[in-house]
Amino acid sequence: MSIGHTLLGLLESGPRHGYDLKRAFDEHFGQDRPLHYGQVYSTMSRLLKNGLVEVDAVEAGAGPERKRYAITDAGVTDVAQWLARPEKPEPYLQSTLYTKIVLALLTGRNAAELLDGQRAEHLRLMRGLTERKRTGDLADQLICDHALFHLEADLRWLELTAARLDKLAEAVRP
Repeated sequence: MSIGHTLLGLLESGPRHGYDLKRAFDEHFGQDRPLHYGQVYSTMSRLLKNGLVEVDAVEAGAGPERKRYAITDAGVTDVAQWLARPEKPEPYLQSTLYTKIVLALLTGRNAAELLDGQRAEHLRLMRGLTERKRTGDLADQLICDHALFHLEADLRWLELTAARLDKLAEAVRP
């Protein structure tokens, strides 16, 4: 996720302080990974330097001055271009799991046990996501569906690999 573009998009509805941006980010996107204040302010500093935001107001308070940021026309254009650009699909051609299976075969370890353990871990995570989806709001449901579909694809791959494990062992062993 591009934090900079996300913060810019949040600013399109109107100027906000860094604290308000963090709160809005966490509310909409940070259920599993809340944004740290340091990330907000370092990102805003970079966006300011690049001319994508400007300081709309500075307010004095009991602590440090509070800056209120506003998106610039260049920032609006940047967000629009980012939103219009399709994300590159992740083909997972260099899977850590595949590497572990091949190394298990090369070193004489039990690759079938590795696959069984991974299958159990996927199923455990899927149960948790299914419960979260059942009790969550629409945003949680959509996020969980996305993750569940990927995990289901992984499970299909695990089953296929288990069925081909003998052939893979023949192919990778010297």
